[in-house]
Amino acid sequence: MTSFQALATAVAAQVGTGNLAGVATAIASGGPGAIFWMWVSAILGMATNFGEAVLAQKYADRSGDEVTGGPAYYLSRGVKSKFLAVFFAVTIIIALGFVGNMVQSNSISTAVNAAFNIPKPIVGVTIAIFAALILVGGMKRIGSFAELVVPFMAILYIAGSVIIIFKNPTTIIPAFKSIFQGAFTTKAAVGGALGVTMKQAARYGIARGLFSNEAGMGSTPHAHAVANVAHPAQQGMVAMVGVIIDTLVICTVTALINLVTGANTLGFTGIEMTQKAFELGLGKFGIVFIAISLFFFAFTTIIGWYFFGEANIKYLFGKKGINIYRVLVLGFIILGSFMKVEIVWDMADMFNGLMVIPNLIGLIILAPQASAILKDYDSTFIKQNK
Repeated sequence: MTSFQALATAVAAQVGTGNLAGVATAIASGGPGAIFWMWVSAILGMATNFGEAVLAQKYADRSGDEVTGGPAYYLSRGVKSKFLAVFFAVTIIIALGFVGNMVQSNSISTAVNAAFNIPKPIVGVTIAIFAALILVGGMKRIGSFAELVVPFMAILYIAGSVIIIFKNPTTIIPAFKSIFQGAFTTKAAVGGALGVTMKQAARYGIARGLFSNEAGMGSTPHAHAVANVAHPAQQGMVAMVGVIIDTLVICTVTALINLVTGANTLGFTGIEMTQKAFELGLGKFGIVFIAISLFFFAFTTIIGWYFFGEANIKYLFGKKGINIYRVLVLGFIILGSFMKVEIVWDMADMFNGLMVIPNLIGLIILAPQASAILKDYDSTFIKQNK
């Protein structure tokens, strides 16, 4: 892939239901101050993403006709731990390729059913057909799809959100004020413990921020590993941009529309809060707009997460396992579209947590190598290419 295609594929996976439902849940659970801690997690997460990307570049497998890389490769080749590599590969295949994509298809079918009254199983089959047309084309078609669709969906959503924000000019400054005040307030005293409000804000803001931008989870390095760049640090810096787009831009405008419209005060949580914000801001068209946005966000995440899972199938089984994996993913997409999603979310959270553990161990051990790559870029590469 080109560097931009790799970024677009990573952002396709990062920008999903977490940007709509996750932000609203953070506000409902931790108050507006949660958004401040979401920003903090994003800024720190940029460093994590840089490390993941440069290590994925360094240890990518370039022996075949396609480049493949990700945490399983830098865990096995850099850390020299086959156990951690296999553990990561198995958990990410389940967490993203199977269970995660059930969550995404469920989100799409729920939104489309609410907006257009189309039965959920029909929506699920339609999603699977569209996904199959892209997935059978392999890495090149996935990259081409991502670079075409991701900028369009991001600009469309940001534009709709900005319109709502500036339709409520008198509440913009109070919204920012509530974010900063809520982040550091210590007025809540529950059970004699000061600072419970701040604790809740930090907890949910950081949790939802990391769920959205995926920094440290070990997912996006699979895209950055295959980027065609002259120096690994270049793609590391590109990876940092993905966190900016996901959290500092898209999550922020989602938070602001919920705050400036007052949707956060009406007792809603999750996607219902964001849907209400768009309805208050754009009328009945807002319901259709959010359904379209959610379709693009969740569908591109399905494509990105499939790609990440496929890289680990290649690590475990080689190319012979890809067709079976592809069929299973499409089956889970259909199944997820009409299932009750609570159990699926719990399973996704569990496997997400499991896949983070070996990845963070690898990042800590290999951090000096990531630092050395950056120093080489600054001291050698830039001077030679002036």
